[in-house]
Amino acid sequence: MPQRTAPVVAALSSLFALALTVMTLPAHATAQSIPPNHDASAMTGNEAEDAIAVNPTNPLNIVTMSTLPDVVSGLFEGVSFDGGQTWTRQVIGTGAPLGEICCDEQLTFDRYGNLWMVYLLNTNGNVPIALSTDGGLTLTKVTEIVPTKPTGSKSPKNATSKRLRGPTKGVGADQPSISAGPSSVWVSWTSFPSTVVEASGAAVSGLGQHGQFSTPEPVPTAKGKGDFGDTAVGPDGQVMVTYQDQTNGQGGSHIYTALDPDGLGPAGFNDPVFIVHSRVGGFDYLPVQPDRSVDAEANLAWDRSGGLHDGRVYLVWTQEVKNESDNMDIMLQHSDDNGATWSPAIRVNDDSGTNSQVDPSIAVDQATGDVALSWLDARNDLGTGGPGDTDGIPNDDIQIWATYSTDGGDSLAPNFQVSEGTSNAVDAQSFFDYGDYTHAAFASHLFYPAWSDNSNSTGDNPDGTLHQLDLYTASVSIP
Repeated sequence: MPQRTAPVVAALSSLFALALTVMTLPAHATAQSIPPNHDASAMTGNEAEDAIAVNPTNPLNIVTMSTLPDVVSGLFEGVSFDGGQTWTRQVIGTGAPLGEICCDEQLTFDRYGNLWMVYLLNTNGNVPIALSTDGGLTLTKVTEIVPTKPTGSKSPKNATSKRLRGPTKGVGADQPSISAGPSSVWVSWTSFPSTVVEASGAAVSGLGQHGQFSTPEPVPTAKGKGDFGDTAVGPDGQVMVTYQDQTNGQGGSHIYTALDPDGLGPAGFNDPVFIVHSRVGGFDYLPVQPDRSVDAEANLAWDRSGGLHDGRVYLVWTQEVKNESDNMDIMLQHSDDNGATWSPAIRVNDDSGTNSQVDPSIAVDQATGDVALSWLDARNDLGTGGPGDTDGIPNDDIQIWATYSTDGGDSLAPNFQVSEGTSNAVDAQSFFDYGDYTHAAFASHLFYPAWSDNSNSTGDNPDGTLHQLDLYTASVSIP
């Protein structure tokens, strides 16, 4: 492992002091009001573990997807061309041409307006990639990557009894992620049973114009394992992957990044860089996610805007203040040297309580260089009634909260609530809860978080209030 510089060591030391200070913008900056919410799915059954992407060539073109844990195969997809006011809704992936889709879908638009999708199948452990050139209305599978056969016996979430669909034996993949850069698109995933991280990329030159995806490239992992990570592509085509080393248990994890400095060039990924120790393990159970559990869920976003912070890469992850306290916080760091060194971690959520904040998502507006974040937040659930409590039990109900930064993450706007209602995972009556992650997208001052919601705040969930989860989003205008 490369030796870290003194600033990074100091940054890590400061994390474990009580210096988890929330940075805020000057007093004149005010929190956002709750934006109008949109039920993107409005269908019966549970929609959880959500993906979202916004077309940079048309920021009112939103595509959302959710896993359908109550059915044998298939995903919900919602497509909007008016910022979420109206939707074209469909279930995809129940058979040809995309295959029998299990789960773990993720989305990204590239600068040409291509929508890229990665996902997992019920029928094998491969990593399919699909493409849409019409804003998400139709998707075509362009390749199906076969993970490298690893060795070992440990299995990630996709191979456990908690995920009742998907491959459970042999070689397979878990939690693939996808990211597009100026002229390429990249995916990474974990091959199990030994949790080896791999990546593959393809050149992109225009709408519907792309090369073949490369042979799976190994991503060096500390202690030979990693999972529950993310992928980002930088302004020069460089690629970064993040992951955590603990893939089960509640006792904590270490978060790493690895860089391929020339992307589709011959260099390959460098040795992993240790970033931080999180007290969130691979299966950390807590009241807001009692069946599915959570992991540290590290996510990346790279500024390719050409602005003041062009080239800055952001890392968001979850910390538990004390192991098994359920007092979880969202942490943010950034790097200006391709991940060689990182800024001190700052706490994103600005509440003063000890409730849970989990499943963070992050996105950069490539038109402005602004960065925004959203997450599941139980701050208002004190178990004493009121709009943040559905059942008289503290710290088990969530809302979606968010913040943003216009100065490269050096300071954050006061947190603001995005979801109009309050949701409860137990009421969904599903082993899946909200799923393993949430996602958000950001383009031309419009930030779109995606989340699973059973508050029925919009009045169009056919399952009613506090029953099954629908896929929600909202359009948040960032000044």
